[in-house]
Amino acid sequence: MCQYCGSKSQSMTIDHIIPKDKGGKDSWDNLVAACVPCNARKGNRTPKEARMELKKKVRKPTTVLHLQTFVKQFQGSWRPYLFMQEDN
Repeated sequence: MCQYCGSKSQSMTIDHIIPKDKGGKDSWDNLVAACVPCNARKGNRTPKEARMELKKKVRKPTTVLHLQTFVKQFQGSWRPYLFMQEDN
């Protein structure tokens, strides 16, 4: 989901919240998903400079979140152990 407009239907890119040439790093707390139009609109600016707000506070994904995504696709028998009960 685009962290600027909320779109889920467009092609996504990875955006540096603080652009690299302004000291931004390749880290969990500086990278978000952004649709192509929002990334182009933001350009080489911070969200504040571009007058754009993030939809959610940036955070590092948890191991459980990663496993839930992986298990959803490949390891159905693990679901009960990762707080993913089968739908009845």
